[in-house]
Amino acid sequence: MPKKRSATKWFKPGRHTGWSKDDSQTTRRSAILKSRRGNYLKSARALMALSNVSQDKETSRKARADSLYFYKLHAKTGK
Repeated sequence: MPKKRSATKWFKPGRHTGWSKDDSQTTRRSAILKSRRGNYLKSARALMALSNVSQDKETSRKARADSLYFYKLHAKTGK
């Protein structure tokens, strides 16, 4: 019988964001923005990374939506 492969965890998020798929949209966005010290671009990149590695469809969808929101804000304000 072949040996079962173990999953390798290669994604290291860096710091806790406070973002949770169970929170409301405004709570999620304010939590990630606060953890990234008000920087829209850093917030967008962190959420896009989460969206790309998540295997949970709901988490991936919500993280991507929040990420695109922050990318648009960054494009508009340059912050």
